[in-house]
Amino acid sequence: MRTPRLRVDRERCISAGMCALTAPEVFDQDPDDGRVLLLRAEPPTAHREAAQMAAGLCPSGAITLYEPEADGS
Repeated sequence: MRTPRLRVDRERCISAGMCALTAPEVFDQDPDDGRVLLLRAEPPTAHREAAQMAAGLCPSGAITLYEPEADGS
């Protein structure tokens, strides 16, 4: 079983901050522009549920949770 990974699109981000509020161990906000900062592309098991919730709550859809391909990409 592969570990789910996160991807963020900072250009799509509208700086709502739901990600950082929901999963502060995984996401932060850039102090200059307020856009999402990904702290952990592979969230540890203890934070995966919060990361998945944050992806679902993102109003701009800037966060993607995906299963990496077998080649590691």
